[in-house]
Amino acid sequence: MKRINSTMFVVLTLTLMSSSAVAEGWGNLKVRLVFGGDVPVPAKINVNKDVNFCGKHGLVDEGLLVNKENKGIANVIVYVRDKGVSIHPSYESDDPIMVDNTKCRFSPHVTPVWTKRTLMLKNSDPVGHNVKVDTFLNPPINPVIPSGAALKQTYTKTEPLPTKISCSIHPWMTGWLVIRDNPYVGVADKNGLVEIKNIPAGELEFQFWQEKVGYVREVELDGKTVLWNRGRVKLTIEDGETLDLGDVTVPAKLVK
Repeated sequence: MKRINSTMFVVLTLTLMSSSAVAEGWGNLKVRLVFGGDVPVPAKINVNKDVNFCGKHGLVDEGLLVNKENKGIANVIVYVRDKGVSIHPSYESDDPIMVDNTKCRFSPHVTPVWTKRTLMLKNSDPVGHNVKVDTFLNPPINPVIPSGAALKQTYTKTEPLPTKISCSIHPWMTGWLVIRDNPYVGVADKNGLVEIKNIPAGELEFQFWQEKVGYVREVELDGKTVLWNRGRVKLTIEDGETLDLGDVTVPAKLVK
């Protein structure tokens, strides 16, 4: 009798858990990050290694890229900080997440890495590169990747902040990995637009971060100055809805 009751308890518990996951619902977040100042011109890179190849690609410092047409800030990172959040089925994938050494830069410049998936580090260039990944909670790596080669890397722990990647052979090459235990990470496109889809409904804490700013501590929203402690803000995602924050202006004074 005890065995039957235990089995029924397990089945009932799993059923309730499943119902809860479905009932919580899913929504989206949308925001555009705008630069609050004159549009900066990216500095040209001084290419001093493998000049015949790397020197022909017009490389610039990608630390702060602002669209001259609409002042959108590229590569601003937004992610959910909460632990143990439900994962929407649309994020499930066996495909690796790709970071390519191409034209003597990391592509993409910022890459979200969900710990459930494999990271592929690739070298499409005719010259060798190394990829130095300065993780804090996961073991750091610094492999050399020959031309045309690739290697797989996995991570098990969430990193507290975006992780810098670099190439010692070509010291201007830098990029960022956002290593998290959930896939709810958005990276601003060339217009400053960030969209994160299928987020669990409810109140969640979001982190805003940019490499030349660090924590986005202060913004202008709806014509008012708003302070975000350490770049964090709690937002409520409604089931079946998109929370659109509109244009959020990042003051130029925050750039380091």
